[in-house]
Amino acid sequence: MNIAELVRSRHTCKAYDPQRPLSEEQLAQLQEILRYSPSSVNSQPWHFFLITSVEGKAKLVPTLTEHNMEKVRSAPLTVVIATKTELDDQHLQALLAQEELDGRFGGNEEAKKGADGARRYYVGLNSTSAQKQQEWMARQAYIALGFLLMGAATLELDATPIEGFFPEKLDAALGLTELGLKSVVVASVGYGSEQDFNAALPKSRLPAEQVLTRL
Repeated sequence: MNIAELVRSRHTCKAYDPQRPLSEEQLAQLQEILRYSPSSVNSQPWHFFLITSVEGKAKLVPTLTEHNMEKVRSAPLTVVIATKTELDDQHLQALLAQEELDGRFGGNEEAKKGADGARRYYVGLNSTSAQKQQEWMARQAYIALGFLLMGAATLELDATPIEGFFPEKLDAALGLTELGLKSVVVASVGYGSEQDFNAALPKSRLPAEQVLTRL
């Protein structure tokens, strides 16, 4: 199946089969998809919580709006995508150190200095206020969400992006504030059940001429 066929065939799952767990290989691939998601200036301002246990679900379910609770109870995996409460110097230093360790500068100190300076410049452009920085980091989180949804589809798994939750409750349930994190978006992943009515519905999108322009 090519990528165009994949996006036409995937759908937002409305009900999961609780009897079909994910394999460790599937979980490992989804983890790598999240970890290698792109972000502006490689800022990686995120942390991903992969919730598969009964105990983890018990923490998460009360933080959701009612119509999302059963999805999370039944899905074998729920991912909470959180961002940092502040993109601080310690994080920027850690990014630079990892890039050096991964050989991105080839021992060239000027290249290292240039990469650090460029990243700090663009972080600064998007950090003129705490709110603006949070909004910028949230946009990075949604890039990771998109990769997760498509990655799940390539593994023939169903997925549901979930914005129906109470951030303050979720942050408290997972102790995010103490970790310097803030919840942004949630997604469940698994196998749809026979009750997933959306699987049988035709996909509906506006006509190409209304949403696409080639110049």
